[in-house]
Amino acid sequence: MAATKASFVLAVHGGAGTIPRYGPAASRAASYHEGLQRALAVGREVLASGGDALDGVTSAVVALEDDPLFNAGRGSVFSAAGTQEMDACVMEGVTHRAGAVAGILGPRNPVLAARAVMECSRHVLMIGEGALAFCREAGVAFCEPNYFYTEQRWCELQQALEHRDDEAGGGGTVGAVACDRHGNLAAATSTGGRTGKAPGRVGDSAIVGAGAYADNATCAVSATGHGEFFIRYGIGFEIAARLCHAGQALDRAAPAVISELGALGGSGGVVAVDRAGVLSLPFNTEGMYRGYVREGGIIHTAIYDEPYRVRRQ
Repeated sequence: MAATKASFVLAVHGGAGTIPRYGPAASRAASYHEGLQRALAVGREVLASGGDALDGVTSAVVALEDDPLFNAGRGSVFSAAGTQEMDACVMEGVTHRAGAVAGILGPRNPVLAARAVMECSRHVLMIGEGALAFCREAGVAFCEPNYFYTEQRWCELQQALEHRDDEAGGGGTVGAVACDRHGNLAAATSTGGRTGKAPGRVGDSAIVGAGAYADNATCAVSATGHGEFFIRYGIGFEIAARLCHAGQALDRAAPAVISELGALGGSGGVVAVDRAGVLSLPFNTEGMYRGYVREGGIIHTAIYDEPYRVRRQ
């Protein structure tokens, strides 16, 4: 699926591992489609008005962080200690600038905190209280803890604790990749982590080359899944490396990497775009909340294998 010259493309994900295809929970599918559609519409507006790839992915992820259905920002899950600890990363492919935060609670949009680290500091990754102090100085918008509390996430933690099953509630992540009209690439990823995680645990979403990666010479990648595996195998960079060093096409490299990850025991998926605007959205779970839009085209979203389309908005 190649983009036409001087056009943009945006893809998003809202996590791999989904609500059951059948049963009472399946009724929530429409709400997830709507959330993905809103994020794509926001990102498309930014790109269509001349915003660059970094602006496009940031705005799309902000929309997903503001939606309590998704495990990032307002919808973040709880750790085993009943805390919320959020991670995020942004990266642009022109100069490889990147910014990330980990283990934070307070900034309304962790992805904007990550972007502030990239644009307003000498660093790439900041954590905990130091990151929060930096974000306040940088003017990042904050919210009180009750803004991030949702009854559904709290109940998921109680169920995990009751069954004494660490991370029983699973995880989830949001992210976006884009190729803008100038052929520049960017990626952004944000998460609340995994339900019942140990306090202080950091997954792949804050790690450049694992949960997010962008390189104009190859591709941009945003990942979702079992973060420990994505970190250990450097999934974002691995996909890009296959384009660079093995001469593989994105639509071959990305599915192969995700398939191989599954064979190793790692579950999840990615959304990826190359410098020609070719997309790949592979996953090795039952489904992955995902979607994409091209300049002048309609918004496409899906949860399982089937496409789900809506009118151009």
